Amino acid sequence: MMTVMDLDAIQSAIRDAGFDGWLFYDHHHRDPIAGRILGLDPNAHVTRRWYYLVPAQGEPRKLVHRIEQGRLDSLPGQKGVYSSWQELETGLDAMLNEYRRLAMQYSPNNDIMYVSMVDAGTVEFLRRLGKQIVSSADMVSQFEAVLSEDAIASHVKAQIAIDNILGEGWREIGRRVRSGNPVNEFDIMQWLAEAMHRDNLTWENGPNVSVNANSSDSHYEPTPERSSPIKDGDFLLIDIWGKKNEPDTTFYDITWTGVVGRSPSDREQLVFETVRNARDAAIAAVESAFAERRPICGFEADDAARAVIEAAGFGSYFTHRTGHNIAMDLHGSGAHLDNLETHDQRLILPNTCFSVEPGIYLPEFGVRSEVDMLTAPGKAWVTGNIQRELVRI
Repeated sequence: MMTVMDLDAIQSAIRDAGFDGWLFYDHHHRDPIAGRILGLDPNAHVTRRWYYLVPAQGEPRKLVHRIEQGRLDSLPGQKGVYSSWQELETGLDAMLNEYRRLAMQYSPNNDIMYVSMVDAGTVEFLRRLGKQIVSSADMVSQFEAVLSEDAIASHVKAQIAIDNILGEGWREIGRRVRSGNPVNEFDIMQWLAEAMHRDNLTWENGPNVSVNANSSDSHYEPTPERSSPIKDGDFLLIDIWGKKNEPDTTFYDITWTGVVGRSPSDREQLVFETVRNARDAAIAAVESAFAERRPICGFEADDAARAVIEAAGFGSYFTHRTGHNIAMDLHGSGAHLDNLETHDQRLILPNTCFSVEPGIYLPEFGVRSEVDMLTAPGKAWVTGNIQRELVRI
């Protein structure tokens, strides 16, 4: 579903950031972020470069190729056209003449690669024109990650459905193991998927059902050809995610772990408790920041979780970020809880959703404990069931 560009909101965000303008640029749909924020047709035929400048104040300006000069006609603003590369350069210079500090989908050193859509050559050219190119990352979060009331309500609907499906999934595993008939990871993956379809949920790939050493692979996915049996004595991890199969809905994404037909070993219990405490430390960091109305960046929440795992001596086994933004895409365009894969300095904004999912992945088994959080001005909270102990199947 296409959105409509909100010019007033974009210009307000530009002024709040202290920039002269936001310069959107695309060629062959290389920047889907620009398309979504501007409300452009994602299926339009785009074979030539276009530029669209939204200044902090005043009328937008656009520069398009003559053979695709209608490409931005749905947007307000003065239109310039070009054919030759010389016309492109002079046209762009004239369009941007009075503006210097321009935001683009760019990240210095590619630190936040999720918004690095503009190629290096374009940035070099604009710098040659005397422009200072700054990152639009925080503004992108405002337009891509902040959720409407309906989007938040859709997350809650997915949460209720998936929490119930997972709870029944653990019981189904117990029934099948006790029956004595063979059951494997792929069987349970299919059972979960069928239950999700019945609840009108949609998702890509997964769910992840993995036992023993397979649970050490954080992106493991069983297939008919590669699937381990589930039996008494196993350690089991389930990662499940989905959203309502309706327009403009928000994902819910969780991971739980358990043991089959036995009590957990001391090492399993230690690792689980460490991961649980790390998760809770990140949750507390976000909750306290929002309660105090204090800004918090994604990397700070990651630091809180990572410190717990490192203090317990498992730091080298925590091999991914603590969490990711969640919106209509499972991995959204807002701040991630990350100071490992990236140094994510984007602010965690009110009315956004994200996962908190630290993990420890030993060679023989892996533990991840994942919840989702929502934020609002003055508060932040976990949206679904919270695992406190290893599941006993």
